[in-house]
Amino acid sequence: MPYVHFHEYFREIAERETRSITVPPGADLGLPAGEYGFLEMYCDEPGCDCRRVFFCVVRPDHQGPEAVVAWGWEDVDFYANWLKYGDAADAAELKGPVLNLGSPATQLAPALLELVRNVLLTDPEYVERIKRHYRMFRDRVDQPRAARRSRRPTKPKKRQTKKDR
Repeated sequence: MPYVHFHEYFREIAERETRSITVPPGADLGLPAGEYGFLEMYCDEPGCDCRRVFFCVVRPDHQGPEAVVAWGWEDVDFYANWLKYGDAADAAELKGPVLNLGSPATQLAPALLELVRNVLLTDPEYVERIKRHYRMFRDRVDQPRAARRSRRPTKPKKRQTKKDR
């Protein structure tokens, strides 16, 4: 499944609604003080309804992601049915939150997973925001190709000047 950053489709909304957490000096979280951004990624495979988000955790003063945390908000039975071939352990992995094994991770990844589990996902308003973003993303991905093309930003036409005529 290909995952794409939410801001690829909804830049202005992502700029307003992307969550970040500032860890103060001396916090007992196993993380250095600083700001951590949680960039949302969703599956852009047409017709998929995995109901998952990947949080690409970044810091402004570092290159690349510190971790990628996957989380599905439905129950384990949903993911077992969605898989159609997996077992309960596979379904539990899809539900998460878990560190995505195929993604880059630093030594901070386990502490960031706990931050997602104990801070981000305990905020009901934020959880609803994620679900809303998912639905927006899916609606854009699943609309017919012609409609997607018509919604892409286009280059503004160059104004003709007397010199160009």
